[in-house]
Amino acid sequence: MEAVKLEIRRPQIVNGIGLEPDPDWSFKSLLSELDSLEKKLNLSSSVSLPFAKTKSREIYGEKGTKRSSNAFVMRVSDEEFEDSEGENEEVRDRGLVKAARFNCNEFYFSSSDDDSDDQPCLDVQTYLMNEVGLVESALYELTHEHQLGVKEEIRNTISALETDLRNESEKSSSAHTKVEKYREARREVERKFDVQYQRRVAEGLDNHLTAVQRDHELKSQIEERKIRSDAAHEEAKRREKALQEERLLQEKAKAEAELQAKLKAEEANRAALEAERIAAKEAAEKEAAKASKANTSEVPQTEASGGPNATSSRVENDKTNKSELAGNMLRAAESALKLERERLQKLKELEEINQSLRSSSNQNFDSTGRLIGRLIRQISGNKDKVSTQASELVKIFNNPRCPQTISIAYFAQKVVSNCESPSHSAFACAHVIVLVTSQFPQAMDLVLAEIHRACIYTVPKHISYTKSAFESKEAYWKVIGYKEDDGKIESTTDYLVRLDSYMKLYGALVQWQTEVAGCQNVHGLKEGWAWLARFLNALPANMYTAVALYAFLQMAGFALFGKYRSQFMKMLNFISENFLNALRSQDDPDLRPITSKIQCYLEDKLFLQEPEGRTLQSSLLSNNMAPESDYHGPYHQQSRHFY
Repeated sequence: MEAVKLEIRRPQIVNGIGLEPDPDWSFKSLLSELDSLEKKLNLSSSVSLPFAKTKSREIYGEKGTKRSSNAFVMRVSDEEFEDSEGENEEVRDRGLVKAARFNCNEFYFSSSDDDSDDQPCLDVQTYLMNEVGLVESALYELTHEHQLGVKEEIRNTISALETDLRNESEKSSSAHTKVEKYREARREVERKFDVQYQRRVAEGLDNHLTAVQRDHELKSQIEERKIRSDAAHEEAKRREKALQEERLLQEKAKAEAELQAKLKAEEANRAALEAERIAAKEAAEKEAAKASKANTSEVPQTEASGGPNATSSRVENDKTNKSELAGNMLRAAESALKLERERLQKLKELEEINQSLRSSSNQNFDSTGRLIGRLIRQISGNKDKVSTQASELVKIFNNPRCPQTISIAYFAQKVVSNCESPSHSAFACAHVIVLVTSQFPQAMDLVLAEIHRACIYTVPKHISYTKSAFESKEAYWKVIGYKEDDGKIESTTDYLVRLDSYMKLYGALVQWQTEVAGCQNVHGLKEGWAWLARFLNALPANMYTAVALYAFLQMAGFALFGKYRSQFMKMLNFISENFLNALRSQDDPDLRPITSKIQCYLEDKLFLQEPEGRTLQSSLLSNNMAPESDYHGPYHQQSRHFY
């Protein structure tokens, strides 16, 4: 039977879609048309589909092989087309013929809302014709195979995504682990660098300190060699001068012997002449006595003159008046004056000994004085520096080239004169004095004598001004310690500044405990307590005494309270109730600043705070010593009676 040419009916409109008659369609064109239909359905559907098609349809066979997109071949048997012979269509071939592209008469689209295990999402099923035919079956089979392929592709994609997600998670965990390891390694490297840097800093500091120490030792050696050289040179000069002086003394002794012999001869001659003169005079007087009768006129003259008893009575009255006047002028405790006299006497005797040593020796000891002065000026608040300076001073005292009395005298003078320096550290200087005098106790009295001579309020004593005792105010100021420069007396402000410096040194000296650094302080807190008692009992309240008292309390108040507690509080009560009231009663504007300072010291209880500079620094770093904290018992018992 010949091949039959299929034709479709005229285009119809199904669901608003028009089908154009095109007999040359292929499966590729059909799939494209189906894709466009599905897209339109997806757009018109109110329910969003779970999967949107992003890939063109591909036709697969039953065994999964991809089919060609060419026109399909339809087989037609003789029995199926027996009735169509009358339609005058020619049959050109009995075998298979290649059919042309066709259009379907009708499309029926149906969508199922039912869910199933194989189709979890909303599927759209398309039926090409109402009548079931071969083409529709093939199309349905292709659709089903396509759905299965899409599902398999989705499963594969999900599996691949899960695999990628696991891989990414593992990669991120591995990267995080690597980052942590890297951070730990960096921290370890930085720690090593820090340790190495600190080690280098420590080594550099040690090298610097070693270099400084080496330089100091080198300078010390150079200075010692210079001192030894100067000492040897001075010794040679002294020997030469001693020989010369010995020769001169011999010559002088010889000349004095000759002179003495001459004087003796002349004295004998004068004695003989005087004896002859006296004998002649006595003989003349006897003769005159016999001849003269004027002896009665001598008695009235003797009575008129008052005789020797009247003269002696006038002298005694003058002495009594002067002693009474001196007692009114001088205000001090008798024990304090006695100690002052003893110390000044020791200083005077030492100066006489040193004067005789200098006159009998050709050696010049000024270099020793300059060295001692330089060491004292270099004293600072560093513990090592204080110990070093004290050791150097002890070495100078033990140096046989210079007599010890001269070295001690220089030390006492330089320590006191250094008080006037702006960079003077009272606590450090007092520490050096304690360290030195612990090995040379006789030096303490000499230092105190120099301090008493520089400031009378360290005794303590006060001299009042009276017109009958002093020619002028300038003479009075000189007596109490004012300095004179080029005929001009220094101002009261400058004098009070120096007075403050001397009192701070004295207060720092007595405030050290009985033992400091293992050394005995021969003028410690006991002497400081005695000074405060003598001061409050004997001295009046004025500008000079107020400055002296405030400076002393600043330096020694903390230590005195630490030892005497309640007794010291009674002293402060006396100052508040008597001394300050006496200052206020004078109504002097110049007294108001110092009065306010003393009052603030008492009201703010500054004696509970350790004064600045009292604790010496240790090495290059400060090592502050905490004050005692056990203040509550005695202090609170006395504080209610304080003001």
